[in-house]
Amino acid sequence: MPAPVLYYLRHGLTDWNVAGRLQGRHDIPLNAQGRAQAVQCAAILRDLFAREGRAPKDYDYVSSPLARASETMDLLRAALDLDAGGYTREPRLAEIAFGEWEGLTYQDVLERENNMVQKREGNKWRFRPPGGETYEEVAQRVGAWHATLTRDTVIVAHGGTARALIAHLGIVAPEEATHYSIDQGVAYVFADGNVTHYE
Repeated sequence: MPAPVLYYLRHGLTDWNVAGRLQGRHDIPLNAQGRAQAVQCAAILRDLFAREGRAPKDYDYVSSPLARASETMDLLRAALDLDAGGYTREPRLAEIAFGEWEGLTYQDVLERENNMVQKREGNKWRFRPPGGETYEEVAQRVGAWHATLTRDTVIVAHGGTARALIAHLGIVAPEEATHYSIDQGVAYVFADGNVTHYE
């Protein structure tokens, strides 16, 4: 039996994204552009589903529990004419925790702990920010969630969880996955051992 196809969306833009701040587990709401991106993603998905001869209701839907992801999912489902609450909030899809670095920009971190940033770049997969978690740990929780899937699924989560999933599925090597660009306002389709993005 083939593995379920995943339609993965990063949450829409927030003001912290614009400022370059590390969000991690902080619950930052979408801004106006982020809300527009959620609706844009619904149009992308509608087109992809139509190509498969299927309807939006034919899929499972799951979101990270963080507000920026669940708000994106709410807007997405409304644009697809689906019930507002008809999806699961999955804690294992929460963003990678940056611990004491959350709320800081990368420049702030460089100024405070330059040696720590150099250490992170040397082995990003296993690096743990102070009070945070490693990509390796994120991949373990995302992998445990992925093992429970039985149907093609639409996911709204985060850049970090997408990178962990890419590594877990063996699409690229773990260290390479940590540098994989995950954009907002696009859809990533995980199928047949590959990931393809659609705008």
